[in-house]
Amino acid sequence: MYKTAQDSSIPTYEIHRKRIVQTLELIQDLIVISLCLGLFCFMVIQVRDMFFSLLPPLDFHVVTADILFLLILVELFRLLIIYLQEQRISIGVAVEVSIVSALREVIVKGVLETNWSQILATCAFLLVLGVILVVRVWLPPTFEGIDPEQAISKRYKNRAKSELVESNGN
Repeated sequence: MYKTAQDSSIPTYEIHRKRIVQTLELIQDLIVISLCLGLFCFMVIQVRDMFFSLLPPLDFHVVTADILFLLILVELFRLLIIYLQEQRISIGVAVEVSIVSALREVIVKGVLETNWSQILATCAFLLVLGVILVVRVWLPPTFEGIDPEQAISKRYKNRAKSELVESNGN
């Protein structure tokens, strides 16, 4: 009636490995969810502080820095949500966060007060990030929701299921 683990075509270490991987993925998702909740609470606090910085006397640099920092937090939150949905990091969103972060630093410190070597390094960094954004458009269609690793994994799982069905049928 019931087959023992030794009679099964799937070795026991494969079953345990699958459970371990599922457990680790669940823990990883819980960590990302806790990061999302913490980031959301931090964004609410930052919005409150931003509204207080809008009260007179108005300091343009502080207001600009708060707004740009809030945009960075929103993009990081979006990056975590995309990770939860698709189980991958979005290159486009990560590059956008990096660009806004670099520009925020330049704006907050002020271009005239910043050393020329730092401005040059920031320009080179922004140029590289811009090239990444442009080049990613020409990359294979892995960014359209088709992940070759997932396709291979599905093929392997389907093959394992069909072998299991065949072994149970015999």
